Amino acid sequence: MKIGIIGSGKIGGNLGKHWAQAGHNVLFSSRHPEELGSLVKEAGANAKALTVTETFEAKADVYVLAMPFKAIDEIAEHYAGEYANSIILDATNPYPSRDGDMAQNVRDANYNASEYTAMKFGTAKTAKAFNTIQADHLKNRAFRMQDKLSVPFAAQDESSKNVVKELIEDIGFDAVYVGNLSDSKIMDPDQEIYGMSVSKTELLDTIHSQKSF
Repeated sequence: MKIGIIGSGKIGGNLGKHWAQAGHNVLFSSRHPEELGSLVKEAGANAKALTVTETFEAKADVYVLAMPFKAIDEIAEHYAGEYANSIILDATNPYPSRDGDMAQNVRDANYNASEYTAMKFGTAKTAKAFNTIQADHLKNRAFRMQDKLSVPFAAQDESSKNVVKELIEDIGFDAVYVGNLSDSKIMDPDQEIYGMSVSKTELLDTIHSQKSF
């Protein structure tokens, strides 16, 4: 799969390195791609660095949003002609202290953060994953055969569900399907499974206990 990483920090950078190791074609992006040389070198032959524009022009199968939440509006609008029919894998979180009023408005709304992203990226299929995991666990606990950590995800349709499940499992985590995007509130900051780094069984127990109310 060709995967474009929008935001190459701790989450996007480590995801890209893992997926490159798993054999995917990874496009790291930055306004200054020349600054990503060490990241590309660590990722290996399956990775390269491009500008954000070049990454969208490359027509990736999946675009991973791993930048600050406040950038969603600008990116969705600016590259609307480029991501149509791709999967948008949203790993962002709305933090009002960082992202300002727009993040607070989303957190106060009657929809959740992934639904907001889906509204903005309307010509793509949106899924939510990797927004709950701690960065050091993402970095250090991938590709385990035993004592795997689980990664919850939600998806807009069956095709995005299958792709995201594959991407989670390709790098050695257990994929736990939460439901469609309307069910992903449980994954948002300050919600029940945000920040949890546990086994599949423990995560499922927590999800089921919340759904039983």
